[in-house]
Amino acid sequence: MKPLDIRRLGTVPYGEALEIQNALAEERRHGRIGDVLLLLEHPHVLTLGARGDGGRSHILATPARLAELGVEVFETGRGGDVTYHGPGQLVGYPILDLKPERCDVHKYVRNIEEVIIRTTGDYGIRAGRVSGLTGVWVGHEKIAAIGIRISRWITSHGFAFNISTDLDYFRLIVPCGISDRGVTSLDKLLGRPVPFEEVEDRLVGHFCEVFGCVLSEARSAEGVPPAI
Repeated sequence: MKPLDIRRLGTVPYGEALEIQNALAEERRHGRIGDVLLLLEHPHVLTLGARGDGGRSHILATPARLAELGVEVFETGRGGDVTYHGPGQLVGYPILDLKPERCDVHKYVRNIEEVIIRTTGDYGIRAGRVSGLTGVWVGHEKIAAIGIRISRWITSHGFAFNISTDLDYFRLIVPCGISDRGVTSLDKLLGRPVPFEEVEDRLVGHFCEVFGCVLSEARSAEGVPPAI
């Protein structure tokens, strides 16, 4: 089983998190660090995918309205369409080397979905997949979006899991370019607040189960807090 460092970064602006990811991916590529899972929240931001216009045509709000709400817009190197990140959303960025035995993009995405499906299951919620669509769904509503990047089998970007997210912000966009489905959150489904750290801990446990890894001792990297 491969060791995994968990790094809980708190709230990190999207641009800063992107720099951290890129630096860690390079370190992982050269074998200077092991596999890492970054867990964090972002301030209000819309992120665009890498294909076509990245989902820019699916932003419904005007630039003035976004500025009024303090919502940034970032182009990214991940797959997928436009999505929203903000407070109350657990964002996970796995920096993994999939070589040699895990070089299967489809399986990697399904494994991320499985981690979130098991985590929501801990709260008595039956989540699942929708054929032809990426992410984790409860009925017709998405509870977690997934957008990844894999370069020379080193992963970056990842998932966004709505825990206590203000879902009104999703009205600024057509989430992931899917107009006939909605979004939901763990708090909304349960009708009560759930401690954010508790969900983090449960997700980490399921991540290790699904990906066959064990938590390692903290290692520090330049500009990145040590694992907790």
